[in-house]
Amino acid sequence: MDHATQVRLTREILAHLSARTTAQAPDIMYHATSAYASPQRLQQEKQILFRKYPLLMGLSGQLAAPGDYLTEDFSGVPIIVVRDGEGTVRAFLNVCQHRGARLVEDCGHAGRAFSCPYHGWSYNLQGKLMGIPDSKSFAGMDKDSRGLTELPAVERDGMIWVIPQPDPGPGPGPNTMLDADAHLGGLAPELANFGLADYHHYETRILRRKLNWKIVIDTFLEPYHFGVLHANTVGPIFFPNLCLFEAFGPHLRETLPRRSIEGLRGTPEADWDLIPHSALVYVLFPNTVMVMQIDHVETWRVFPVADKVDECVMYLDFFIPEPAESESAKRHWDRNMELTIRTVDVEDFPVGEGIQAGFASKAQTEMVFGRNEPALAHFERSVNEAVAVAQ
Repeated sequence: MDHATQVRLTREILAHLSARTTAQAPDIMYHATSAYASPQRLQQEKQILFRKYPLLMGLSGQLAAPGDYLTEDFSGVPIIVVRDGEGTVRAFLNVCQHRGARLVEDCGHAGRAFSCPYHGWSYNLQGKLMGIPDSKSFAGMDKDSRGLTELPAVERDGMIWVIPQPDPGPGPGPNTMLDADAHLGGLAPELANFGLADYHHYETRILRRKLNWKIVIDTFLEPYHFGVLHANTVGPIFFPNLCLFEAFGPHLRETLPRRSIEGLRGTPEADWDLIPHSALVYVLFPNTVMVMQIDHVETWRVFPVADKVDECVMYLDFFIPEPAESESAKRHWDRNMELTIRTVDVEDFPVGEGIQAGFASKAQTEMVFGRNEPALAHFERSVNEAVAVAQ
């Protein structure tokens, strides 16, 4: 984030603190609970948001060298993302063109080629079919047409994006020519300023909970609950019920000031640094929450599970500015991870599961978002609008 933006946001925060106010939406929003409980709605979300939109797959540091790969299945499509021999990030369906076997699992290093564990067909890092054991038994097959199915992918400013469909075609969401700048709706320069390409992957946790995938994202989008639910964890660190909000198309930035920001009053604006005095929460639409903390980056990539409206799975990835090479550094990052887990998985998600159970009981037909929850309203409205385009 450039310094001019930091100064502008800090001024706004200090003004809200003086006035005892917060950023507000123009109106209250009433939101149908069926958005979290309808199987038909979930099918629409899966076909539009998780097929036609670019999804963040990770940061560049996860594919540090040619041949490094990661896999992703939670979108409902088996995907390999790999850095090829020329350093370009590519994405393919994780499916051998012989009998459909999965080529690789999890993450790792493929060397110069992928080799199918079933019959040994091999593919180079550009997806071209290179080797077939007993090739004479496949005489007459067009080998050039049997390469891996490539997906639209792009690496930009340390972020790796993939559309989980070979040809998304017309309609909602960006088309096959994946343009990261266009997708991010004006947010790209701000994210580029963080130098995400230089971060190192520390740890990934995979969490599964019994609640709709959108409730997980909703959790991050208002500090109204900090003083109550998080009174003994992050509540004392942040101001409850105080945030800033800015939209970038369907994406957003929510600024959560730490109590330490009061110390900037009376100091020269030229010396202001907002980052140590806030948590910057970005929603990278449709399914990723990126949190810029004082000294690390968290990404929460959230997916529905199969056709279950009340179940989700999420990747929590921790990225750090320097490799954790000492035991003290590892202890530091382990403590950070545990605080994150304790706050969200122990405090937020059980409440979310209770909310989901209430939806299933049909105890209410709509919920209400206050004017003091503008980021939450924007995210849910953006999902509504994206799904409505397809109807």
